[in-house]
Amino acid sequence: MESLSQAQARRVALAAQGFLDTRHVVPTMRTFARTLARTGVLQVDSVNVLQRAHYMPLYSRMGPYDVGLLTRAAEQQPRRMVEYWAHVQAFMPVELWPHLQHRMAEYRARRGKWWGTVTDEAAAGLLAEVAARGPSTARQLDDGAPRAKEHWGWNWSEARKGLDYLFMVGDLAVAGRNSSFEVVYDLPERVLPAAVLAQPTPTPAEAHVELVRRAAASHGVASVRCLADYHRMRTTDAATAVATLVETGELLPVTVQGWRRPAYLHRDARLPRRVAARALLSPFDPVVWLRERTEELFDFHYRIEIYTPAAKRVHGYYVLPFLLGDRIVARVDLKADRKAGVLVVKAAYAEPGAPEDTAPELAAELDVLRGWLGLGDVAVEPRGDLAPALAVLLR
Repeated sequence: MESLSQAQARRVALAAQGFLDTRHVVPTMRTFARTLARTGVLQVDSVNVLQRAHYMPLYSRMGPYDVGLLTRAAEQQPRRMVEYWAHVQAFMPVELWPHLQHRMAEYRARRGKWWGTVTDEAAAGLLAEVAARGPSTARQLDDGAPRAKEHWGWNWSEARKGLDYLFMVGDLAVAGRNSSFEVVYDLPERVLPAAVLAQPTPTPAEAHVELVRRAAASHGVASVRCLADYHRMRTTDAATAVATLVETGELLPVTVQGWRRPAYLHRDARLPRRVAARALLSPFDPVVWLRERTEELFDFHYRIEIYTPAAKRVHGYYVLPFLLGDRIVARVDLKADRKAGVLVVKAAYAEPGAPEDTAPELAAELDVLRGWLGLGDVAVEPRGDLAPALAVLLR
């Protein structure tokens, strides 16, 4: 059995995620497609303090790019990707749709993911209305009834609940989002390519193998726990799929220094001598999705503190790890003040053992990010040990 050091496993993982790919001066749709193939899925989240979650992993790998590429890929025919519950709510390649039919069937049996209260009559009525009207938001279909605010962020109308149920079971698909980031729903046959819908539905076991295969390619090296988390599978289903892929030779059992669990190396994984990355990673980047994997690969303890009361936050509200070479060397709390045209560095902290060039490299990356976001300046607030140096460098 092959053995990898922690540093080797880290470089394998970063190569699999696209951090070896050459950055193009002007990223094209071909660049976009290559990057999506590396990450596999792009998590969607409504927080917009800096930039929407699904845009950031592409930026981290491609550099400054026209976000219209993502809109074209998701909303124009032939669509390259579509939203579904593929990690959590996420963009995924359209060809994954058949491989998630088993998940849609489970949600149908459970009456959805969240509510369980949508009646067949209500669902049928909403489906008929979307079929007749075309692409529709929940607000357009609301009956005007008051919303009960039972939970922060979840004061959904009955129409929104019904549409979400129809989306989770595959009777509706996401056609896009409007300027307010509201989901626009439509019939799958008006969203997805006909060739995708014509594909035979895999058995659950076949789908599990495909999902783990893609997760393994995106991870490079991973434990069963890592592979299950990538598409939010049951660990038992992922383990069975791993055994199949080991038998076919697509996955190779390996040991990784410091890992508590057995690991598996994708047969096509690259093991570079070095990775010359410089990137700010979104809290929703696949590199840091699974926190225990992040600790095992980078010795980096990371928790998102958006939902932590301000007084109890350790590093800040929207903190991005800073990847330099093959190590995470710093973390920075960022906010885009669009009204003032300023990228605000709320706090900046170096990690233990960070190299001497951490501050200038981070300053350079912040300036690139500022330009990509269309902001005119960077303002550094005096919080964190890196803040004084950044303030001087970005003055």
